[in-house]
Amino acid sequence: MDIKNTTRKKNPNLPFQKIKESVLGNGYDLSLVFIGDKLSKKLNNKYRKINKPTNILTFTLSKNEGEIFINLNLSKKQSSKYERKYTDFVGFLLIHGLLHLKGYEHSSKMEVEEKKIRKKFKL
Repeated sequence: MDIKNTTRKKNPNLPFQKIKESVLGNGYDLSLVFIGDKLSKKLNNKYRKINKPTNILTFTLSKNEGEIFINLNLSKKQSSKYERKYTDFVGFLLIHGLLHLKGYEHSSKMEVEEKKIRKKFKL
């Protein structure tokens, strides 16, 4: 797992590797990139045709490889809206993205899986 931070913010204190392995296993190659509003908006516009920043973008590159981009600025702003601590919200976003990489689409089944993993990591 490769973690890169392109922002001036510190990485949230989370067990990123353990969360990743819990969802995708050891054999999955994940690139996790922390970004700001500008790059988030650019990527969201390019790949989703939505011209505004988003909190997370997930890209499957192959069966065992993917990328997750988390916007730390927007995550900080949105955490209180979702009544979560900032770090917990980033953890929730990571879990959400990992489940997308595993093949889940938005559904009650995905929500159940998210709750299991959040409970396991106390998020």
